[in-house]
Amino acid sequence: MEMQQFYYDNKIVKNFIYATILWGVVGMLVGLMVAFLFIFPNYMEGISWLSFGRLRPLHTNAVIFAFVGNAIFAGVYYSTQRLLKARMFSDLLSKINFWGWQLIIVGAAITLPLGYTTSKEYAELEWPFDIAIALIWVIFGWNLIGTILKRRQRHLYVAIWFYIATVVTVAVLHIFNSLELPVSALKSYSVYAGVQDALVQWWYGHNAVAFFLTTPFLGLMYYFVPKAANRPIFSYRLSIIHFWSLIFIYIWAGPHHLLYTALPEWAQNLGVAFSVMLLMPSWGGMINGLLTLRGAWDKVRVDPVLKFMVVAITGYGMATFEGPMLSLKNVNAIAHYTDWIIAHVHVGALAWNGFLTFGMIYWLVPRLFKTKLYSVKLANAHFWIGTLGIILYALPMYVAGFTQASMWKQFRPDGNLVYGNFLETVTEIMPMYWMRAIGGTLYITGMLILVYNVYVTVKRGSKVEDELAEAAALERVSKRRVSGEGWHSWLERKPVQLTILATVAILIGGIVQIVPTIMVKSNIPTISSVKPYTPLELEGRDIYIREGCVGCHSQMVRPFRDEVARYGEYSKAGEYVYDHPFLWGSKRTGPDLHRIGGKYSDNWHFNHMYDPQSTSSGSIMPRYPWLITGSGSKLDKSLTEAKMKAMVSLGVPYTDEDIANAQKQMSEQGTQIEKNLYSDPDFVASYEADRQNAGEDFVEMRNREIVALIAYLQRLGTDIKVEDLLDLTTQN
Repeated sequence: MEMQQFYYDNKIVKNFIYATILWGVVGMLVGLMVAFLFIFPNYMEGISWLSFGRLRPLHTNAVIFAFVGNAIFAGVYYSTQRLLKARMFSDLLSKINFWGWQLIIVGAAITLPLGYTTSKEYAELEWPFDIAIALIWVIFGWNLIGTILKRRQRHLYVAIWFYIATVVTVAVLHIFNSLELPVSALKSYSVYAGVQDALVQWWYGHNAVAFFLTTPFLGLMYYFVPKAANRPIFSYRLSIIHFWSLIFIYIWAGPHHLLYTALPEWAQNLGVAFSVMLLMPSWGGMINGLLTLRGAWDKVRVDPVLKFMVVAITGYGMATFEGPMLSLKNVNAIAHYTDWIIAHVHVGALAWNGFLTFGMIYWLVPRLFKTKLYSVKLANAHFWIGTLGIILYALPMYVAGFTQASMWKQFRPDGNLVYGNFLETVTEIMPMYWMRAIGGTLYITGMLILVYNVYVTVKRGSKVEDELAEAAALERVSKRRVSGEGWHSWLERKPVQLTILATVAILIGGIVQIVPTIMVKSNIPTISSVKPYTPLELEGRDIYIREGCVGCHSQMVRPFRDEVARYGEYSKAGEYVYDHPFLWGSKRTGPDLHRIGGKYSDNWHFNHMYDPQSTSSGSIMPRYPWLITGSGSKLDKSLTEAKMKAMVSLGVPYTDEDIANAQKQMSEQGTQIEKNLYSDPDFVASYEADRQNAGEDFVEMRNREIVALIAYLQRLGTDIKVEDLLDLTTQN
């Protein structure tokens, strides 16, 4: 048998490891800053680009796509070459993949703090970046598939199956969720509206967790755990069942993020059913990973790599038990919009993704640099500090979640809410936010230990960027199944067929859920009184999106007694038909705002944005002075007509006259709000002082961003009247 010599490309793996470590530190530091903003809301006083609403998407994107994303690429590029006995298909594609991904991350780090965001969770980047992500992902897929086709190993190992499913599904999810209509270089509107946008977003959001944070890491688990333990995977048959059932079922589960909302009931129930079923394949994978270590527990006790991996797999098991449980309607009614969800997400992120990444790095670096890890003791210290950090982060958030749900839902015998003031809940859980910040500090301390340990290990090692390898050439065999060959064994030597079947498996669920919701109008009943936003309200809505208000406030009153008593009439699907994008939110750090319109005066909103503590004692909402004072507070009206035209293209019924008169309408509505503000003597005094101090740079109040934001907030929930609700009930 002819043996061929070739070289593995270790340089690309090293580059991705360095990027993983760098962005891991950055992402975690931003997360720690965000955690402390809950305790000291104004410690970034007056700095718009360091406010909570802008830092939160930066944190999630840095951790998910920069830290975890680079770890995926590092692990895939290393393991793929060894599993297929081939160098990556193209060094050029590898380099484009690396540098393109880093440029996207840098772009995100610049634009998100500046307020350029779509507001869609885990998909906040604007349309030029969406195109760039799609292109780089296609290049990654091209490189992977090309390597598979030129492989020297006939059968594809289970890790490769998961990589293939990841490449295909992430591309589909990203493209369909990112369909948007550009207005300018960094502004666009989602092509979907309201309920449809919510369904597509959480189809994407849930499956971004599934196919970006889970399936590639399962592939890495199937490669690195057996390697680190020096034992074969526990069960080949279980891995087959795990793979196919997981990718088929996962894609259906997205609607469990939208239970009790205005999403059609059938879609909610479908999401619940498949979420419950998801427990079986998820735990099948966990069992397969943990039982691979049978007989190696003595090694686990002394090897920090295996310790990290055991906790990672256990964290995966915990998160994938909790996910189906949270999809049960009675549990979801308690947990949704609370800090329970924050705990759930971080068990997966910190334990599963973080610890598996750390274990992989500690295993890879000595082998890539032909040396031993500088300090096993430091790696063990990292493990214990990180584990304690996870516990001190997650447990307080579970307690906070239960506390919130309990306090929100309590009634007095006379039928009134026990805790009618939302801030009573916030005050109660402040100690939990302190503990979370301490836990986060411990976790990043462990990360810094890793940085030092890896740095010294690299300095002591040797630079081997092209590693010599040898394998037999792949011989041609029959394309048909040979005698005694199992069906799946045959499929494992047919990458094209395997890719097609995986694509079909993930498309079925998406098509069944999304197409009827978009195409069948009866799923979204219209309400005649619901009208498009005025030009000023549209601009105010964009400011609301820019400042990340959706990160703390929901706009979805669920049909629960306590929510109706606290916020007002529950939300209807037809109220959101002009919302591009939807803003239902996923966490209530502050109260729901869907019925806020008309509840408070314009002066109250003005003072609340300038100094929230002046109107709401004990509030942890930061100040937004840049909306109110200074030349930067001037509302940019140059794109208003373009925005309205874009909305018309998306089905919003603005007339040509509406667009032509947009500037006049904004001036009139802004002038009325300005007059309303004059009813406050304190406002008059400060406004006149501002006029004198600003001189030629003075901006009339009617032209400031705060007025547009007030216009939007005062509009929320006011389209629905009692008679409209009666008509809607009759129609349905």
